[in-house]
Amino acid sequence: MDSITDRGSVHLPAHRLTASGDEALSEVVAEEVAVALVYNGLSHAVMMVTPRDLEDLARGFSLTEGIVDKPSEIYDIEVEPAGRGMEVRIEIASSRLAALRERRRNLAGRTGCGLCGVESLDAALRPVSAVAAHKRVSRAAITRAMAALPAAQRLNRENGATHAAGWADADGALVAVREDVGRHNALDKLAGALAKSGEAKPGGFVVVTSRCSYEMVQKAAAIGAEAIAAVSAPTSLAIETAEQAGLALVAFVRDGRLTVYAHPERIAA
Repeated sequence: MDSITDRGSVHLPAHRLTASGDEALSEVVAEEVAVALVYNGLSHAVMMVTPRDLEDLARGFSLTEGIVDKPSEIYDIEVEPAGRGMEVRIEIASSRLAALRERRRNLAGRTGCGLCGVESLDAALRPVSAVAAHKRVSRAAITRAMAALPAAQRLNRENGATHAAGWADADGALVAVREDVGRHNALDKLAGALAKSGEAKPGGFVVVTSRCSYEMVQKAAAIGAEAIAAVSAPTSLAIETAEQAGLALVAFVRDGRLTVYAHPERIAA
């Protein structure tokens, strides 16, 4: 396995079968590995991730999932190889670790898979952060940001398999972009990058190269976005959650048109 980037794409052998025969190739494909997030020695989550920007992933996941309330409660992040995957060790405030332990205790030992029952459903659909409305987002800004996103997708140009999440300012200029094979991971990486740089200014919004699900809305609201704009479709729960959060939800942003599913009053023509 020959890495050609900072752990994002790899060369692997393949065969192209055509009418003229079998052609041996060296194809560029997206790298995907198991990454464990470990808080103060407590293993909390394992996910399949593009193994780059993992500090951003850890920081963003911690914030958007409510494990910490603010970046200052994260004291240290270390990334280490672990078997066939990676381990990200996050040191957080003791009060936040206690809350995490309590959350895990409440989900443990229940019937079936341990995530069944009314209590665990309530935990899965926790209240979404309310977005403080600062200004309307213009249709032109959304169109500009989405049009600029492909040029910022370096990994996807190489392997054709990664999603992107970008933060745009009120004028639609992209401030930061992160990529991953998982759309949620890309948005968490973006959240972590913004938390570190402080570039998530009021009036900004999120653009994503995927469908828009509940989790994507929840994470965009946690960042403080005015809107989330997706190239593909939303889900019913995403729309409901965006309405509750005061977040404009825009989808099918393509070919000079878009569809507003939540808070149309927040989108300027």
